[in-house]
Amino acid sequence: MPQFTSDGLNLSYDEFGPADARKAIVLVHGFSSNKYENWKRMGWYDAIAGKGMRGLAIDCRGHGESAKPHDPESYDRAKMAQDVFNLMDHAGVERAHLLGFSMGAHIALTAAMTDGGRIDHLVVAGVGGKIFEPTREPGAMAEAMEAASPDEISDPLLRSFRQFADEQKEDRLALAACSRGPRAEITRDALFAIRRPTLVIAGQRDQIAGPPQGLAGAIAGAKAVTLPGCDHFSMIAHGLFKANVFDFFDGWLE
Repeated sequence: MPQFTSDGLNLSYDEFGPADARKAIVLVHGFSSNKYENWKRMGWYDAIAGKGMRGLAIDCRGHGESAKPHDPESYDRAKMAQDVFNLMDHAGVERAHLLGFSMGAHIALTAAMTDGGRIDHLVVAGVGGKIFEPTREPGAMAEAMEAASPDEISDPLLRSFRQFADEQKEDRLALAACSRGPRAEITRDALFAIRRPTLVIAGQRDQIAGPPQGLAGAIAGAKAVTLPGCDHFSMIAHGLFKANVFDFFDGWLE
């Protein structure tokens, strides 16, 4: 199990594809998931290797096989974005494509706003115009993770996240701390700092993300893709997700 140290934490990652490839890509998974469930099981490792790219997939702090602190301060999104760059340093990668899903997309956007010079192409998926809306119930996700049983959770969406976390045998208290972690608000003015080719992808029925055009319109030159018939979760396995990402990297998506 390859690991590296970032901010004093041991973080796990996978590496795949040719080590001497000209292009590299870093994958950042969603909340309560992990590198295996979000990417490897969905065929991303094989697809990336088949394209001749070197791939790196991180288990974010609090998830998978990485360290799981229970202090919300450990989950500052700026620190989680720095984990991406520290992984690249560990692997000897100066520049890479960056692909993040849901929470991973927030981390990827934060990374692009702080050090976009190390990012070739940026893909953020499972996010859209709702990123600019305030959270309806701050702390609700953390409380769902802390509940004694999923049966105590009345909100179907929160219950589904909790059940998924249980299925993945994730540390619920670490996830609660992660959801309470400090983060800078992502605003249209802040996104002005992103000057990388950017693709925003969301499912047509994704009620968490909202339309991708709402986010893409705030990033200079960004492109938006809506996956038909998909919700927040089903888009991960959709063949058009991979197709649009690779077309974007190859310069075919106009």
